Amino acid sequence: MSIDLSQFFDVFFEESFEGLDIMEAELLNLQPGYEDSETINTIFRAAHSIKGGSGTFGFTSVANFTHVLETLLDQIRDGRRQLTAEHVNLLLQSVDCLRALLTALQAEEEPDLSNANELKVKFEEILGGKENVSSDTADSTSQGQESQTYQIDFKPLPHLFKTGNEPLYMLSELSELGDLETHAFCDAIPEIDDFNPEDCYLSWRLYLTTSYPESAIKEVFEWVEDDAEISITLCGGLFEDDVSVFTTPELESEKKETSSNETQNIDVPKINPATKAKPEASKKSAESTSIRVGIDKVDSLINMVGELVITQAMLTQLGEQEPTENTLAAMQEGLAQLAHNTRDLQENVMRIRMLPISFVFSRFPRLVRDTSQKLNKQVELKLLGEQTELDKTVMEKISDPMVHLVRNSLDHGLETPEDRIKAGKDPVGTVTLNAFHQGGNIVIEIMDDGRGLNTEKIKSKAIANGLIQATDELTIEEINELIFRPGFSTADEVSDISGRGVGMDVVRRNIQALNGSVEVTSAKGVGSTFTIRLPLTLAILDGQLVKVAKHTYIIPLISIVESLQIDIKKVSKVGNGLEVLRLRDEYIPILRLYQLFNHGGAIEELDKTLLVVVESDNHKVGLLVDDLLAQQQVVIKSLEANYQKVNGISGATILGDGRVSLIVDISGLIKLSGLKRPGTQELLVEQELDEVVS
Repeated sequence: MSIDLSQFFDVFFEESFEGLDIMEAELLNLQPGYEDSETINTIFRAAHSIKGGSGTFGFTSVANFTHVLETLLDQIRDGRRQLTAEHVNLLLQSVDCLRALLTALQAEEEPDLSNANELKVKFEEILGGKENVSSDTADSTSQGQESQTYQIDFKPLPHLFKTGNEPLYMLSELSELGDLETHAFCDAIPEIDDFNPEDCYLSWRLYLTTSYPESAIKEVFEWVEDDAEISITLCGGLFEDDVSVFTTPELESEKKETSSNETQNIDVPKINPATKAKPEASKKSAESTSIRVGIDKVDSLINMVGELVITQAMLTQLGEQEPTENTLAAMQEGLAQLAHNTRDLQENVMRIRMLPISFVFSRFPRLVRDTSQKLNKQVELKLLGEQTELDKTVMEKISDPMVHLVRNSLDHGLETPEDRIKAGKDPVGTVTLNAFHQGGNIVIEIMDDGRGLNTEKIKSKAIANGLIQATDELTIEEINELIFRPGFSTADEVSDISGRGVGMDVVRRNIQALNGSVEVTSAKGVGSTFTIRLPLTLAILDGQLVKVAKHTYIIPLISIVESLQIDIKKVSKVGNGLEVLRLRDEYIPILRLYQLFNHGGAIEELDKTLLVVVESDNHKVGLLVDDLLAQQQVVIKSLEANYQKVNGISGATILGDGRVSLIVDISGLIKLSGLKRPGTQELLVEQELDEVVS
């Protein structure tokens, strides 16, 4: 039976994407004219690994594109070509192109090669020109471009197929280096009774005419150095030193007997991944479905499981004994130990999903570089707290909102170098990303030392858009908060960076969907700071248990502003029978949970119930409940995955007594109640509330 290479695809794609991240990070560190040789070597090794792996698995579109990229890197590495800013930009574009090709292949889709072909032409134009080649090495370069013929003897060991390697892919890659003539030796193939389909019986003698150096040929066989006998001979050589051997060769005697051996000319096939048989399984998502875990976390988890096993054995033994006061006390002590071990185990399991936020921060050096070039601004990016850990799911969902905020700082916050000089500032602006833990949350700050928010312009735009009245008196903080209103923008022109009015409100909504919050502080001429607060994990929630009729619901603690007994004298009715409570200087709409969820038997008299004031999307509402129960951490279970989506409910959990309790979704609850105006973040009752106030 043949080896199914698809079983190795996941590892290949994971390592390839990591290699691309390394290439991008190192390219951003390159300074044309001052490039570090180790940095170039790191980039070259990453590209070479991707090329070798893609060639092995038959992804020739990636292998062929990476080959020309690798050639330029090799010339820069050897000092034959001076690195320029054009090269860096082209290599960064190539990283994006490779990422797109690999993403398509991972999803088992046909990759779009148009961008790859365009970039390949640009590379070939650079490689074909001589203007950038270092004058010190011009002679050696011209010599390297002369075609030479090599004799390559390639004899795979029988177990080669079992290592996941395919000789035909290597021959295909060799054919990309020049004119290749192949001869296959078939005399080692046994009779059919002794034939093992998992063994390799063929060997090859190859004649390659190429302008590439011998090192390029060796690189093709790097993956099978220990699994084959390989020798490379420069044809027409006068000395025995012209033979390069990877392993101890046993082919010398065969070289003298070539005329007596049976040989067969074969054509090297071009491997096309589109013609490859695809697995029957459904198409895989290009999103990462794996996570790398430090061995210390695994060891800690194993220790916790060991403690649980010991405690369970002790409780089992006590359960088999006659009940006495001593055994009862020991049983209680064992149960307390079991609870302690369970908490420790839960914490250790959650730590496995925790990753340093550097995985998010790593994408911003490239973003800042490209955006600052488009805006003709000079920007320095500072990253702080990169090792601060948070849940992988939170990390994946916070990335896009952070991109919006960083783009906003670059476009609106930082001034041009000329304006900064006029203001007495350094012409190079600074954007700082900082992350740290605060209580049970992670705090992420996006800071810039730019012009700050223009409160006059924000207020005038808000008045023009009808968001506020000209007579409204707002504090600086309230004016700054207007930038999070839907459709709000102070940009005079629409660009691909900002100015469409669909950014900041989406940022806030996405962050609130993670049970987080975002706020902004700003000082004119000094800069702005956007602060994001998020829970460390989405799998566990701090909740307040409340009683509604005979049912128990959970309200996220982060949404609760306060809980109080209702003063019936401060309750008024507005349109559609909606009740509102005047609480200090605000009017809070009252939502009766038993009506929204169709429960009978609940307490209906307002003065005999409790009101839990919650906040969502900058709107406060009061939830009428029968009673407040305990506060506790709960493990969130998805309703959509296990049942179906339920309006007003974000998930469920299992309580200590085994009952299922539903977790209230505040934003969804407001929509369910009909309070929210369709297509906006405004409440239908706001105008009526204004009338009550007046």
